[in-house]
Amino acid sequence: MNDKTIHTLPGLSQFPTTRWTLVIAAADPQRKEARSALVSLCEGYWYPLYAYVRRRGYPADHAQDVTQEFFLRVLEGRYLDRADPEKGRFRSFLLTSLKFFVADEEDRQRALKRGGGAVLPLEFSSGEERYQREPAHDETPERIFERRWALGVLDRVVEKLRSEFVLHGRPEHFDQLKVFLLGKSDAPYAALAREMNTSEGALKVAIHRLRKRYRELFRQEIADTVADPADVESELRFLAAALARK
Repeated sequence: MNDKTIHTLPGLSQFPTTRWTLVIAAADPQRKEARSALVSLCEGYWYPLYAYVRRRGYPADHAQDVTQEFFLRVLEGRYLDRADPEKGRFRSFLLTSLKFFVADEEDRQRALKRGGGAVLPLEFSSGEERYQREPAHDETPERIFERRWALGVLDRVVEKLRSEFVLHGRPEHFDQLKVFLLGKSDAPYAALAREMNTSEGALKVAIHRLRKRYRELFRQEIADTVADPADVESELRFLAAALARK
């Protein structure tokens, strides 16, 4: 293990235009990059919203219909007129829009056609399996949404970090080092260094770089969901609070 084999992609020194900022402009059909950003964000949020609908009492098949139809409408540009950059948070925009949608659907009391014109490959079968593994408690649908959103952010960041190791041809390094990401590993450095055929000092440097890159990717992921970079810190605190709730 040396400098060349452990490098990951460099982080940005400043936040670029966020995907959420592009989404605000997605009502303009000429903004192809905005629609692509919207699709990407929706793919990352479907399960928290599905879990929200299920916790409201909808059976699985009906919850699938509602979630799929909601995202189709968002992709068609509906609800985008309610996107408020002053509020800054994409999760808040989506959840508020879903609440409006559910209320409208309940008023109409009509059956939805599942999968018609589907745009997103939403894995509803795995989603229901995940929902069935949710702990039994009296949490509100909103709290369920917030926690699943937070866990989804963690999963995406870890996967992005792993992809960087794969890009550099060292996926095995990530698999060996990932236990140190959250500082919870009690594995002795010396033993792991021998296993990885490197020095203990080099291993400590690699772990430091891994954690640093993880923090960079984490901030970038959050920055994609707020309109103002100044909101990143408060959103990070919100995420930590959502994860801390049992």
